[in-house]
Amino acid sequence: MNDMAQGFAQLQDSDNTAGLESLCLTPHEFVMPGSGSHARTGVLLVHGLTGTPAEMRVLGKGLNRQGFTVYAVQLAGHCGTMEDLVDTRWGDWLASVASGLQRFRGHVDHVVVGGLSMGALLSLAVAEDRPEDVAGVCALSTTFRYDGWSIPFYTRLAFLLPLFRLLGIGRNNVFMEAPPYGIKDEALRARIVEQMHSGDSSAAGLPGNPWWSIIELRRLSAHVRSRLGRLRSPCLVVHAREDDISAVGNAQDIVRGASNAHVELVLLDNCYHMITIDRERRTVIAKMNEFVAQIARTAAPLKVEVHGQ
Repeated sequence: MNDMAQGFAQLQDSDNTAGLESLCLTPHEFVMPGSGSHARTGVLLVHGLTGTPAEMRVLGKGLNRQGFTVYAVQLAGHCGTMEDLVDTRWGDWLASVASGLQRFRGHVDHVVVGGLSMGALLSLAVAEDRPEDVAGVCALSTTFRYDGWSIPFYTRLAFLLPLFRLLGIGRNNVFMEAPPYGIKDEALRARIVEQMHSGDSSAAGLPGNPWWSIIELRRLSAHVRSRLGRLRSPCLVVHAREDDISAVGNAQDIVRGASNAHVELVLLDNCYHMITIDRERRTVIAKMNEFVAQIARTAAPLKVEVHGQ
């Protein structure tokens, strides 16, 4: 490459990086520009209920080291107060992901959407809605139901919550999280718990799930499960065998329901629910890198609409 061509390529890279920075709508979102042959393959990361984009940063760095461009979106109502979260509905959370996808797709040739826990539901939902824009889905610790071994029995009465809301009961009530908080690694767990109780919800999320937000998650779950047959994008499903929050049956629901998509199921043996940061995080990163690289080799570039011509 001669000096002029090299300088032009560097200018293009600089312009693209500047454009990517504008994707972030809040201080808690983050973008990691890609490099090399994988730079035009994007991964949109989606955090879970009461979580934050920060819980996806370790995963994002692992993907970005392989050259992929990464953008972590913040869901509506999150990174603030409990009241902020209760004021939102599942449609608002899905709109956050759809908006992020719409803005991101103009910067890359392919987008893989990957989410953790409720973020996995939202990733599946946007792929069901917009198959032409989603080249692949990574569903991590998918949570259709809170049915893991650490979940207190009384939370299984959540089917009564819509009645409570109809009666105006429970707006300020929460299901408080309990040990082991989705983390098998004890030292890491101690640090995360300290952050959760620090009062800064943007660092590690809120320490409990509002009753009314659980209602919205259940509605989102029903919406996604009823439409799994519409999924066409290849799907990587990763779940811990000992998931303390959502039992492995949640992952198997995708395998059974997504009958029109290629689904790969990976089960992990040495971690709990928070697989993106727990003991098998390197395995999760490696599996996602393999999956996204395969998408990059085989997916057709996104069709970007151009208006006014």
